Amino acid sequence: MNGILPLWKERGMTSHDCVFKLRKILRTKKVGHTGTLDPGVEGVLPICIGQATRIAEYLTDAGKTYEAVISIGRTTTTEDAEGETVEQDSTNKKFTRAQLLEVLASLTGVIQQTPPMFSAVKVNGKRLYEYARKGEIVERPTRQVTIYALELLDDVEIYEGEEITFPVRIACSKGTYIRTLAVQIGAALGYPAHMKELVRTASGTFTQENCFTLAQVAELMEAEQIDTCILPVEYALTDYPYIEITSANEKEISNGQVLPADALLKKHDKIVFGINGKAFAVYQSHPTKEGFMKPHKMFPTIE
Repeated sequence: MNGILPLWKERGMTSHDCVFKLRKILRTKKVGHTGTLDPGVEGVLPICIGQATRIAEYLTDAGKTYEAVISIGRTTTTEDAEGETVEQDSTNKKFTRAQLLEVLASLTGVIQQTPPMFSAVKVNGKRLYEYARKGEIVERPTRQVTIYALELLDDVEIYEGEEITFPVRIACSKGTYIRTLAVQIGAALGYPAHMKELVRTASGTFTQENCFTLAQVAELMEAEQIDTCILPVEYALTDYPYIEITSANEKEISNGQVLPADALLKKHDKIVFGINGKAFAVYQSHPTKEGFMKPHKMFPTIE
């Protein structure tokens, strides 16, 4: 069994919980997820099965789309609704739609984020949440992420009250913390804030419409129809140009040889070589030999 299963992760489970359950349902050990979703978050979680786990990093690196509800008035230890209150502003707050849109525009593009203490980022070999659970605070590396779009989803003109909430849609790069973005939006407005709700609506080319729940997967497995929900590896490679292997380069590519760089690598970081539309190898520019390319991944036995 090789391929990609677009899973709809339900609230209350970790991403690892999903992998554990799928190993039992599918009766195979080689199962991996493509990007952690917190237990309180539901949404699209592509799962790689069998030899497709080789390309899990491509799905992890793909852009994501989320729909979130931002709450203005309180910050928490986890930056979401699950955490304990750190700061609360109980005053009556008021701002306009124009002011909010200006803030969202200022946080669109390349921005800096410091990961929350309750996160899986590693510092000195330990995950930040391990420090946080012991009450320890350590210095965290600030990093760049890209917010491709930040869209306000309501039509309110004046926001007013002790607690103000509003829905947004975020298209972003990997590594973006929506919890942290919520805090940044609040700070730009001059108030404490946290992320109240979150749903991941897309991961790369996968959307909610493509997805199956664990219960549906179990039913399909029982009915011996599991092939209907497992997609070929090519679905993870649609962002890269595809080139059909010819008799002139078949031997070299089959052997994973270093080759003169294809012109497409001037515009794309990777290209896919395949046979009859089936991916065989992913090539990228050679890191030390200018003008050449080398294989990044090869999967000749994936069906």
